Parts: sequence; structure tokens; C-alpha cells
Amino acid sequence: MSHEPSIMFETLLNLMMERNLEAMLDLIHEDAIVIDPHYPIERMEGKAAITRGLTWGLDTLGKPGFKVRQFYESENSGMVEVDTHHVLKGGMEVKFEQAFAFEIADGKLIRIQAFVPYRQPGIGGWIPRITGFFWRLRGNG
Repeated sequence: MSHEPSIMFETLLNLMMERNLEAMLDLIHEDAIVIDPHYPIERMEGKAAITRGLTWGLDTLGKPGFKVRQFYESENSGMVEVDTHHVLKGGMEVKFEQAFAFEIADGKLIRIQAFVPYRQPGIGGWIPRITGFFWRLRGNG
């Protein structure tokens, strides 16, 4: 298998859609860090934590789905934009855009971080929501 960043990450996405946990884990470095707000523990450090997170993720999804829009890469890292379309176990569909930054070390993925188009929680997210609400009321939103 090639270790070009885009090919390696696209392979990971395809293995997720095939629900092949063992092959996914073969691509991940023992000391990897995965950061993704969709998981119960957002920052998973080490293969044991990542295994636990991915197992949970596959258990909740009836059908994972990713369509790659664009890759940006360097020698050992990259960024990918994807359209995500998952079907949950109960049949509900979720569609959203997201991006992943990733790095490779020793021929394995050592860092993956998801970026999603959601506002941050807490006061940091409420300030722009409230401001946007008032802008729309005044007709300039």
C-alpha cells in the first residue's frame, strides 16, 4: 500500500464505510491521537482509546458514508474536505460537511482531527447566535 497521505486517509474512510475495524486499526500508529467532537471522548490518545471510540462509532452507525470533496497534502500530512452522510442504527440519516487534518509518522496515521461546521458550545457560541438573531430582526442578517 502507498503511504501517500491522501491515499492512506482515503483508505481509512473506505474501511470505515466497509465497517472493517481491524484494517482501520492497522493504519493507525500505536501513539496516535484522534480528536473528533462526535465521539464520547473527544480527544482519544493511544490505540486503546481509539479502538474504544471507533468500536462505539461503528456500533452506532447502520451505514457510515463519506464523499471526498478535496484533498490538500504535503509529504507527511494533509487536510481533506468531506461530505458526510451517515445512516444511524435506527434509520435516521445525518448529513453534514466536515474536514479532517491528519499526519503520518512511521508509515501510520499518528494524528487525526475533525473540524465540523457547528458553533462552539457555551457563551462563545451564544454570542454570535444572539447577535445573528438581532441582525435578522432588523433585516440585515
